Amino acid sequence: MASKSPDKNRFVVILAGGRGERFWPLSREKTPKQLLTLVGKRSLLQQAVDRVKPLVPAKNIFIITNQAQLAAVCKQLPAVPKANVIAEPCGRDTAAAITLGAALAGARTSTAIMAVLPADHVIPENHTKAFGKILEESFDLAARGQAIVTIGITPTEPATGYGYIQVGETLPPPHGRKPYNTAFHRVERFVEKPHLDRALEYLNSGVHRWNAGMFIFSFATIVESLLKHQKELHDACERWFKVAAKPAKLQAVLAKDYPALRRVSFDYGVMEHAQNVVVADGAFDWDDLGAWPALARHMPADAAGNCVQADAIMVDAARNLILDMRSKSKRLPIAIVGLRDCVIVQTDDATFITHKKAAQHVKELVGQLAASKAHKHLL
Repeated sequence: MASKSPDKNRFVVILAGGRGERFWPLSREKTPKQLLTLVGKRSLLQQAVDRVKPLVPAKNIFIITNQAQLAAVCKQLPAVPKANVIAEPCGRDTAAAITLGAALAGARTSTAIMAVLPADHVIPENHTKAFGKILEESFDLAARGQAIVTIGITPTEPATGYGYIQVGETLPPPHGRKPYNTAFHRVERFVEKPHLDRALEYLNSGVHRWNAGMFIFSFATIVESLLKHQKELHDACERWFKVAAKPAKLQAVLAKDYPALRRVSFDYGVMEHAQNVVVADGAFDWDDLGAWPALARHMPADAAGNCVQADAIMVDAARNLILDMRSKSKRLPIAIVGLRDCVIVQTDDATFITHKKAAQHVKELVGQLAASKAHKHLL
């Protein structure tokens, strides 16, 4: 069970600045994937906040987003103080966003223990308690030493779109407390997104986990890690820490600092170099909804494997994902003949059609839209 009274030293930083390009045309710059209600009755961002409410008071939840999404994020999360929703001046990848979150939490208390979580992942409602227990024990472990804890997911398929973590021996329980329910392992190495044959090997190995991009550490630990591995961000963290309690001053400093920062992911910039990383076994269902075909995993299918949320008439069609997201007054029947393994998404102003194997290339399409005066309004 989660703690009945949230720990005031615990903080959650939710990264919510992504553009969600792979879910175009439903996802747009001002309403990206994390702000959409794709699975369940609330947006992915709202669900991410709901999951941590039993562990962390609302005043200790920070959302890192961008200027285009700031108003929508605040509207969706009325319980989170507006001062806790911070817009980055420009995108500089996850290392900068996490550094900013650390400065915000550390300015509240130097004994802060913080979890960094994505805004756009799916954890089914019946698995949220299991997630909460693992996160709670990860908070506890991170508070007891200098470990950076990351939550790894046991692979269920040979996915080539995820990074992997090779785990080593299981850690003994901390001295002076009963054993955790969660299994924690030492990290052997981080592995980039593999080809299919290597992914099959990882699936069958029993010692690899999907890298879910969830991190838990103390403020002191992240400051030391930045000093060792990302000196530029360490220096920036010190500047942001000093003005974190003054929103206007913080925004001015961020506006000056951010454009000069190098783009670097937290995985590449810190995690792959650190020697104090521990992996918690994520014993809960998880999905990061990387592209349109992933949504089919969360929808009912007909006898031919078609997942349909539309007025669709089909002949000899199988394993398609068909969504009509138009307003009701504009919806028309979608007729399909002889189509297999495709995605069709209809919105009020665009129609998107792709084979599932090519769905990842929608990012290239979005790039073409951005370069086109005639179609830029569709971003």
